[in-house]
Amino acid sequence: MSFARTALLMATMTGLFLAIGYMLGGTDGVTIAFMIAAVMNFFAYWNSDKMVLSMHRAREVDARTAPELVSVVATLARRADLPMPRVYIIDNPQPNAFATGRNPENAAVAATTGLLKTLNRAEIEGVMAHELAHVKNRDTLTMTITATIAGAISMLANFALFFGGRRDNPLGLIGTILVMIFAPMAAMLVQMAISRTREFAADKTGAEISGEPLALASALEKLHFGASRTINEAAEDNPATAHMFIVNPLHGRAFDSLFSTHPRMEERIARLQALANHRPPAASPGASGIPDSGSSRRGPWG
Repeated sequence: MSFARTALLMATMTGLFLAIGYMLGGTDGVTIAFMIAAVMNFFAYWNSDKMVLSMHRAREVDARTAPELVSVVATLARRADLPMPRVYIIDNPQPNAFATGRNPENAAVAATTGLLKTLNRAEIEGVMAHELAHVKNRDTLTMTITATIAGAISMLANFALFFGGRRDNPLGLIGTILVMIFAPMAAMLVQMAISRTREFAADKTGAEISGEPLALASALEKLHFGASRTINEAAEDNPATAHMFIVNPLHGRAFDSLFSTHPRMEERIARLQALANHRPPAASPGASGIPDSGSSRRGPWG
């Protein structure tokens, strides 16, 4: 269902682009704007992982420097039938995590030191499973395509601003001005809706990978609480990366508005609890080799 919703939203974005482009610039305007936006996002697609990891000062770790975290990621990657991603730690007190990379073969997962100090092992496994779910679902590709179209719409609006758009368009001058103002906003709303949809899908797939939906729900609650009380300076300096994190790293948006990149936390937790209530019982306690999600032990790698 989430993939169908994503496809519908992307189709809406494409239709919006074509309609606005034709009204403002005709066929030539559509073609030029799309080509420029595609080139820009092609560069971002191939280099976004390096750029994002650099922005957040992430350091790569391995089995020698962070054996337990790397072991958890390796185990989850095998369960998900994914190649082993690169693993990074970000020296940041805000508990958070994200995944990046243009495809599963070039993926990376990153966790903050704040996360490793806040969560217990089962919760960390749930978070890493969520990030691997983004890799498995190829959400990076989805958001890159969406960004390409959204960028093209913004460029069309800029063309109308500087060149006036088509004089014979059916909306007239006032309509052209309104399109210039509201078209980028509409594209952003659709882009944010796609981002929220992919978070729900990653929660579900991540819970299936880890086998512990309640551990992920518990982790989300702790992360939401911790992130709301800890400033992430790197994220504040680079707000365009906010949608990548498992919980919103930015402050000033305490409620789920149209402009939020993340769904309401209460709804995410409720969905995971519902998933846990309908799953078959585990074979035996501790069969997964990790502590129970209700464990009070915190910070195994802090």
